[in-house]
Amino acid sequence: MARVAVIGGGISGLGTVLMLGRRGHAVTLFEQEARQAGEDLDRDFFDWCRPRVPQAVQPHSLLAPVRTVLRTETPDVYADLLARGAREYHEFDWFREHPSHRAGDEDLVTVRTRRIVLEAALSAAVQREPTVEVRRGCRVSALTIRDGRPPRVTGVRVGATTHRADLVVDASGRRSPVPAWLTASGCRPPVIDSHRTGIAYLCRWYRLRAGGPRDPGRVKTGSAAPFALAGVFPSDNDTFAVNLVLSTGDPTRAALIDPAVFEAAAHRFPATAAWLDLDPEPQSAVLAMAGLDNRSTALADEAGPIVTGLVNVGDSLVHTNPTLGQGVALGLRAAQQLATHADEVVADPTGYHAWTTQALRTWFDAQVTADRANERRLADGSPPTDVRAAALAACAFDDPVVMRARAQVRHLLRTADDAYGSEEVHGRVTAWLAAHPDFTPRHDGPTRDQWDALIPS
Repeated sequence: MARVAVIGGGISGLGTVLMLGRRGHAVTLFEQEARQAGEDLDRDFFDWCRPRVPQAVQPHSLLAPVRTVLRTETPDVYADLLARGAREYHEFDWFREHPSHRAGDEDLVTVRTRRIVLEAALSAAVQREPTVEVRRGCRVSALTIRDGRPPRVTGVRVGATTHRADLVVDASGRRSPVPAWLTASGCRPPVIDSHRTGIAYLCRWYRLRAGGPRDPGRVKTGSAAPFALAGVFPSDNDTFAVNLVLSTGDPTRAALIDPAVFEAAAHRFPATAAWLDLDPEPQSAVLAMAGLDNRSTALADEAGPIVTGLVNVGDSLVHTNPTLGQGVALGLRAAQQLATHADEVVADPTGYHAWTTQALRTWFDAQVTADRANERRLADGSPPTDVRAAALAACAFDDPVVMRARAQVRHLLRTADDAYGSEEVHGRVTAWLAAHPDFTPRHDGPTRDQWDALIPS
């Protein structure tokens, strides 16, 4: 069994540590943050300042791969996640009755929860694992590297102390220092593919009041204007987030930090208005996040691995703009792959690097494409013009066959071309258009004039 050092104790790092430890490897987790998610979820979520993890307080929807990996690898963690208040939502719950079951339908489940709940469940399990040592408040400052072709990473340094390892795993997130350490040590540079997104997020958290209304009814969770998107993220323990997305160049963005302006804007979208009309209790300020990119960092190039003894997982490997909610899913899939093949990766990481390209790159590319389209649309405020694409989106909420395809794409189970390109889906959309001859693509959110009128001069 291998000695493994994992840098970073976020979700991907915790998942990696736990899956490796349960396979008998001796694992040490190094996390520079001394605090960990604990029993007081609200205090940890709303009062813990985490500037290195801005996404920690943004809304999350955990996609099917998260549920599948947890139920397969760590069923106790999944049970704990639900016990702490996370909720399952099947995509067919939109309909009054689920359609006849087809293979794979059981996986079309979103886990609705704040990120902190999953962190707490994973942290508790890691603390119970006898093969895992957790060193919190320990910042890794460098790698130890032995010369060779390629060089081999042999451990990590914390201050003046060296910790030897057969394998080092970089799970230190989107701001990982590891690429700079490698190039400073004379290694070939990692292959970085980065695409800046011109999209900004603003969210505010609420809690449904005790004794008050619990459900807005059959209302979609997303709405759109030509220049902005709005969405609701139902979550754990009666919390939910209202989210607004717009171009970073939008002149009204700064004004939305004011809670009164934010709520006035959110009330202009049917999806978010329906939840705000439940008279929830605000739980947070308006939380902003921007300056985002999609970035893939490969520790191998055309010549092969840059080093051996080192691989990356989670946001250190691939991080994507959160509009499609891929981050946790891709991180835990990589953790599972690494843990399953750890002995092979220790000997030669080539196979792991090939797997990351084959299994994860498709979703990275899909996010880049979606973000470019959203950035253009939000920036110029143009109306939708693709009638069939708009019809497909609308039809999904009337037709379970189309909803199934939509859910398979959303949950990273099939590509859009594969799921939407079937003859069955094509026929259903064609029939829906025939039944709605007056259908034209439109937005259900405010006009630009209505939006601008909400902004103080």
